[in-house]
Amino acid sequence: MNRDPIVEETRRLRSDYARRHGNDPDAIFADIRRRESRATQLAVSCPPHPARCRPSPAESHADG
Repeated sequence: MNRDPIVEETRRLRSDYARRHGNDPDAIFADIRRRESRATQLAVSCPPHPARCRPSPAESHADG
């Protein structure tokens, strides 16, 4: 398998970030929350799309 430098860099950065927080998920989550609270850009929330019903295969062939 070929090595992907972007994947390798992402994994290295993730590992470094976790190491800085003692590989503690609670500390990592607290840091993420802290960063979010200081963010100047607002997150965009899109409204959910209405569900679209698809006819079953039997219904779609009933007209044919």
